Amino acid sequence: MASRRFDATLEEARACRHCAAHLPLGPRPVVRMRPSARLLIVGQAPGTKVHESGLPWNDRSGDVLRGWLEMDRDTFYDTTCIAIMPMGFCYPGRDAKGGDNPPRPECAPLWHPRLRPLLPKIRLTLLVGQYAQMHYLNTRRQKTMTETVRHFRDYLPDGFFPLPHPSWRNMAWQKRNPWFTTDVLPELRRAVRACFTTDAG
Repeated sequence: MASRRFDATLEEARACRHCAAHLPLGPRPVVRMRPSARLLIVGQAPGTKVHESGLPWNDRSGDVLRGWLEMDRDTFYDTTCIAIMPMGFCYPGRDAKGGDNPPRPECAPLWHPRLRPLLPKIRLTLLVGQYAQMHYLNTRRQKTMTETVRHFRDYLPDGFFPLPHPSWRNMAWQKRNPWFTTDVLPELRRAVRACFTTDAG
């Protein structure tokens, strides 16, 4: 029964057309998961390359994220271990400055409460970028994304690890904040390894 419910809900999410009128390239929900996953990655929304391929984090940002995790592609895309569920499942288009629009605001409230309970073995959730942090941490966030990431230990007891978005736009941020490389990344890698080396029950 649980397996059928999972498959039906995931199929429904992948067929979602709720925001179709607002999506310049049309709907193509990108979400990957299996009930056995222990790590959940919550990002922002697909870019154009991901929209074309249907494979999340299949771009330069994904390369950076996998570098942060010290994880190869085969492991990263193993849905039995890792679930990937962005705040917006579809490419939201570009803003006037040429950057991607925010995730559609309808998506996470519609799908996260339905899909997240179907992942009972999740040990750690990576909140990649401000939109994921706003949704899951709410008023527990610090005043800035930088301070939220700096205080990552405050959220670990609840199974959350906040991260900046690994886009090329944020590489200057990483250079300005060397503590991210020296202090945060080793703890991130340790926490991710623990997901797969500790009995999840």
